Amino acid sequence: MKLLVTGGAGFIGSAVVRLAVSRGHEVVNLDALTYAACLENVAEVAGSPLYAFEEADIRDAAALDRVFAAHEPDAVMHLAAESHVDRSIDGPGTFVETNVTGTYTLLEAARKYWVGQGRPEGFRFHHISTDEVFGSLGATGKFTEETPYDPRSPYSASKAASDHLVRAWHETYGLPVVLSNCSNNYGPYHFPEKLIPVIILNALAGKPLPVYGKGENVRDWLYVEDHADALLTVLEKGALGRSYNIGGENEATNIEIVRRICGILDEKRPREAGGYAELITFVADRPGHDLRYAIEPARIREELGWRPSVTLAEGLERTVQWYLDNEGWWRALQGRQGVGERLGKAG
Repeated sequence: MKLLVTGGAGFIGSAVVRLAVSRGHEVVNLDALTYAACLENVAEVAGSPLYAFEEADIRDAAALDRVFAAHEPDAVMHLAAESHVDRSIDGPGTFVETNVTGTYTLLEAARKYWVGQGRPEGFRFHHISTDEVFGSLGATGKFTEETPYDPRSPYSASKAASDHLVRAWHETYGLPVVLSNCSNNYGPYHFPEKLIPVIILNALAGKPLPVYGKGENVRDWLYVEDHADALLTVLEKGALGRSYNIGGENEATNIEIVRRICGILDEKRPREAGGYAELITFVADRPGHDLRYAIEPARIREELGWRPSVTLAEGLERTVQWYLDNEGWWRALQGRQGVGERLGKAG
C-alpha cells in the first residue's frame, strides 16, 4: 500500500514509518516539524525509494489537497497531534487548533480525495488516539471500546473531540475509517519531555528525578515498536467504523517505573557514589492528574490476533540502552522549548 502518515517525524509516527517501509509499503511522511518532531527519527529509511517527505501542516487545506493529488495514497494514518498533557495545561489553544481543527481539515481533504477517486473500497482513514479520552480509573477495572468518554485535561478533551469527528465523518459521509486508542508509549526516539526519557536523561546528568505526587499513578506501558505493529494490523484488518484499544498489558505505578530505570542504570552506567534512586524527588502533582489508565485489549486480540510482544522489563532495558547509545540524538534536542522545564503547573 501507499500510506500517508501524518506526524511521521514524531515519536510514534516515526516508528510507524520505519516499520511500514521495512515491510515494503510506500510511505509519504507529512509533518509540520513542530518542536517535538525530528527527521533523524526516520533517517534509516530516508534514502529508500519507498519513502517521501512532505513538510506541511494538517491545518493547511491547500497543502493537504496538493499532497493527496501528488501522491494518491491508498490509506491515511493520522498521528499528527499535540500530545503532552502538561503543555496542554499551559497552552490549550494549540491543542484545539491542531488536534481538533487539524483533524477536521484532514478529514475534509481525505473525503474530497476519496470521492474524487471514485470512493475506492480499499481506502482507509486510520485515526490514532489515546486511552486518556476515557478519563481516570479507580483501583480496579479497565477501559474497553465501550467505555464512555470522560476527558480530564485539555489534551484528552482535544483528542476526544477528534475521535468524535472521525466517527461523524464515517456515519455522515461514509468515509471508511478505523480508530485506535492506545496506552502510554515508550521506547527509542521518545522526545525528552515525558516521564521515561526525562528520568533517564536527568539521571545521566545527576539531576533530581521528578515524580509527581507520591508516584502512585498507574499506567499501562506499550513499547512503541509493538504499537507500530498493532497500528498496521488495525489498518489492514480492522473493521470499518470500528475502534480498537491497544494496550501493552504492562501496568505499573510511576514510582515503580522510575525505580526500575534507576536499577537498570545502576548496572549499565553506575554512579561514582551511591545509586540513582537517591536522586528521586517528589514534586507537586499535575493538576487533574488521572489516577490510573488500563486497557482491556480483548477486541484486538480476538478479532485481529494481535498481542504485544515486549514485556515491560525487556522494553525498559532496550529503551535505557538506546538512550545510552544515542547521546547525539538527545543532546541536539536539549535546547528546544520546554525541554528540562517543569510545565503544566497552572491550577
